[in-house]
Amino acid sequence: MNSIFHRVSIRKYESRPIEKEKTELLLRAAMAAPSACNQQPWEFYVVTSAELREKLSKTTPYTAFAAEAPLVLVPAYRERGVVPQYFHIDMAAAVENILLEADALGLGACWMGIAPEPDRMADVKAILNMSDDLTPFCLISVGYPAEERPQQNRFELNRVHYLE
Repeated sequence: MNSIFHRVSIRKYESRPIEKEKTELLLRAAMAAPSACNQQPWEFYVVTSAELREKLSKTTPYTAFAAEAPLVLVPAYRERGVVPQYFHIDMAAAVENILLEADALGLGACWMGIAPEPDRMADVKAILNMSDDLTPFCLISVGYPAEERPQQNRFELNRVHYLE
C-alpha cells in the first residue's frame, strides 16, 4: 500500500486525457469500498466535458483548478438506504479508494468538498442535472500530474493512546 504514504493532493495537470481503462479502474476501486450494511449508496458522474468542468470549477472558492483537469468525478449518493446516517462515511471510503488508486496508476487527484454545504450541493446537482433522489458528495479532479509534491509526515505519536 505504498500509495497511502505517497498520495498527495494534485491541483495541476497535463492536458492529456485519462484513458477509459484507468477511469474504470478508479470507479472499480471506489465501489470496492466498505459500506455500512452493504448499502452501497454511491453513483458516479464521469465528467470530461470542458463546459461542465468549467461550470463545476465555479461551485466553490476552492475548485477553480477543476476546469483544467481532464477528468472530474462526481460521487453522489442515493437518498434511500438501510442506514442513511452512514451515507457520508460510505462515500468518504469510496473517495479515498479513488485517490489511492489514482496514485497507484500514476495519476494525480484532489478531493474538493461539496457536502454538506446545501448551496454547493444544489449547484452541482443543477449543473449535472441529477435526479431528485441523488445528492452530490464531492468533486474529484483527476489528471496526469503537472506538479510534484512530497507527502507531509502527519504522524503524531502524542495522538496515539495505547491501552494495555
